[in-house]
Amino acid sequence: MNLNTRKVNPFRLGFNIFIVIAVISLIACNQEIKVSEQAEEEVQIGVKHPEWSKNANIYEVNIRQYTPEGTLRAFEDHLPRLREMGVDILWLMPIHPIGEKNRKGTLGSYYAVQDYKKVNPEYGSMDDFKTFVQKAHNMGFKVILDWVANHSAWDNPWIYNHPEYYATDSTGQMISPFDWTDVAKLNYDNPDMRAAMIDALKFWVEEADIDGYRCDVAAEVPTDFWDSARVQLDVVKPVFMLAEAEKLDHHQMAFDMSYAWELHHIYNEIAKGKMNANDIDAYYQKMDTTYDTLNAYRMNFITNHDENSWNGTVTERMGKGAQVFAMLTYTLPGMPLIYSGQEVGLDKRLEFFEKDEINWNFDSPWLPFYTKMIALKHNNKVLWNGGYGAPFERIHTTADEKVIAFKRVKGNDAIIVIANLSNEPVSFQFAQPIMETDLVNIETGEPAQLNEKEEMIMEPWGYFLLKK
Repeated sequence: MNLNTRKVNPFRLGFNIFIVIAVISLIACNQEIKVSEQAEEEVQIGVKHPEWSKNANIYEVNIRQYTPEGTLRAFEDHLPRLREMGVDILWLMPIHPIGEKNRKGTLGSYYAVQDYKKVNPEYGSMDDFKTFVQKAHNMGFKVILDWVANHSAWDNPWIYNHPEYYATDSTGQMISPFDWTDVAKLNYDNPDMRAAMIDALKFWVEEADIDGYRCDVAAEVPTDFWDSARVQLDVVKPVFMLAEAEKLDHHQMAFDMSYAWELHHIYNEIAKGKMNANDIDAYYQKMDTTYDTLNAYRMNFITNHDENSWNGTVTERMGKGAQVFAMLTYTLPGMPLIYSGQEVGLDKRLEFFEKDEINWNFDSPWLPFYTKMIALKHNNKVLWNGGYGAPFERIHTTADEKVIAFKRVKGNDAIIVIANLSNEPVSFQFAQPIMETDLVNIETGEPAQLNEKEEMIMEPWGYFLLKK
């Protein structure tokens, strides 16, 4: 098969995956093998990640909108499907009771926590939640809870019993963070409040055996609090911690993973024609000297609950480029996220304060796409998370602004990605030597060739994935 004339349909069910490996000198090869063998020692800089997180992916669960019932029990029916798809970590959006005072909309914001140690009765009981966690664990999932440590609902018991737990203005009145009028900001200068918050965090690990937390607006809470919380949680059970933030010092002691917000915004800007493939290269050059030094995991995504509800659907923001950007969340360094319904092409903005059930179209071509991408990540060590995977190495072309070409190589494993990140066909050559070897199309088993001396032609938003 000649890649120069092969056309790529950016939304065909069988995406193009090929196999490649560079020819490496014997000394370099031996060095790479030693690196692979010593990976355990080499990547234990910063936070020590749970063993199970090495090649994991993460799935965000919106219980309210997932089923007509909007309950934990109803969501359980989807667990076999998600397991078959290859999902590893279930991140549940807040399951706590929602405040009624100053509530927004009919049902309120998930993030206005009325009680840190209770389950929202709309979702079920504490026993329902414990049963859910046990079933998920038995099926091989890990379960993390969304945690709102920056603020609480105005009718949280702490408001009445411990007003000193809350931040105040110059007149002594409790305040809301930003323009979030349905919540009151907590005061982290108060050591008793800190202790109460850590006690609540420990409660769910001890009582329900959850596996960690996704921490809302984590940068608004002092880092030393998170450091202390992680130490105390790990005494109960080694946990996995995700920060909704991009803050380097979070990874020194507290968090395994943080949001790759900057990369996400680069995707959106490329889709709009305001940035280009070189901006992805620049982003990873920066990561090499910052987050990578701490073996930090970054969470890659094209949507989540905030993006969907407030900034638009994947189609609205990325148009015909949606699949190529989704592919990059699995092949660039980082852990990929899927939001509820994303796997079936969710194409509406879900209401944030009202019931707005997801329309499950299980005939969607997105479902086999994501299943294959998850398997690709699971089965190829170069795509694993943090230091367990391989670094990003740019392959330069004669069309670098439009084409993102890169390789990830570790030991005897390698993956090459070539993608047209523009809405126009592009023809180009590689601007550096590319080693030729036996290449195979994983999907078809057919041999393929990649020759840097010949011109390649790619359709708008098309891509090739290559592997040996």
